[in-house]
Amino acid sequence: MKLIVLDRDGVINQDSPNFIKSAGEWQALPGSLEAIAKLSRAGWTVAVASNQSGLGRGLLSRSDLKAIHRKMRRQLAKLGGRIDRVYVCPHHPDAGCECRKPRSGLLRDIEKKYGTRLEGVPVVGDSLRDLKAAERVRARPILVLTGNGERTRAALEGTEEVEVYADLGAVAEALVAESENSSGRVCS
Repeated sequence: MKLIVLDRDGVINQDSPNFIKSAGEWQALPGSLEAIAKLSRAGWTVAVASNQSGLGRGLLSRSDLKAIHRKMRRQLAKLGGRIDRVYVCPHHPDAGCECRKPRSGLLRDIEKKYGTRLEGVPVVGDSLRDLKAAERVRARPILVLTGNGERTRAALEGTEEVEVYADLGAVAEALVAESENSSGRVCS
């Protein structure tokens, strides 16, 4: 199975310091849904792992979050893409839970669901916490420069080797080409 794990805010959709609290506020980043559709068509299973402390802060309800994810999935389906599962940490940052990235609880849940280790699996994020969670499960951390990505790249300068791409579209292009090359097909 070709599995990829994506952060949501700043990778798939525009982020907000005031949180995304409703389906009306949720806006896909240019090309992100097309990138997921490309991955889906190429046989990738796409999962999302997202900190959503707005729930723990009382800024949105579970039904608000479900409406956001319905909108995301509906727009994605129109393009022929699919997100298999969405994993969310609903806790306040001070809760000390194991699921809030940079801890690895969400990624461990994904391992259990799919019955596989995430070692070497691409985990795409725009924040240091996404990359740290990926490292904890020996996944393949990938930074996109959308959302908080530019600030994260600046914080990483000279410290860690992390793959960096302009956006999710560039990640999808690279991974699809990589998987085609490894299967013996010629890329055009």
